[in-house]
Amino acid sequence: MEPPPENEPAPKPRLVVCTSCRASRPLAEDEIPPGRLLHDALAEALAAHPAPPVELHAVTCLAACERGCTAAITAPGKWTYLLGHLTPALAGDLLAYGATYAAHASGAVLPSRRPDSLRKVVLGRLPALQPPVKDSAA
Repeated sequence: MEPPPENEPAPKPRLVVCTSCRASRPLAEDEIPPGRLLHDALAEALAAHPAPPVELHAVTCLAACERGCTAAITAPGKWTYLLGHLTPALAGDLLAYGATYAAHASGAVLPSRRPDSLRKVVLGRLPALQPPVKDSAA
């Protein structure tokens, strides 16, 4: 991500969802992958959200196949988190987590600050790979 021009706010965090996730099980013929269902539930929740806290992106594999449906959240200057054991029913909680992540300078969201359903979903994290984006609107 390139930094925004000086007069624009920092970009929203990206929520990247594995759409090929099979939730650690074989799929029946013509069954929609659970990862695609998760992505679609998030897209629907974002469309109905008055102020979407994240940008939704799809990817075909996050290489965490034994961890159920997975997603990652990332933003310049913030920790990147890999989340697992997700379901479409958690879409609203994932957006709440995204809003908390967006509001925190480093993206660190302690388990006590996450929705109860997401307290144990972090599979790993990576340090910021880009410097923070200056938000001139702040």
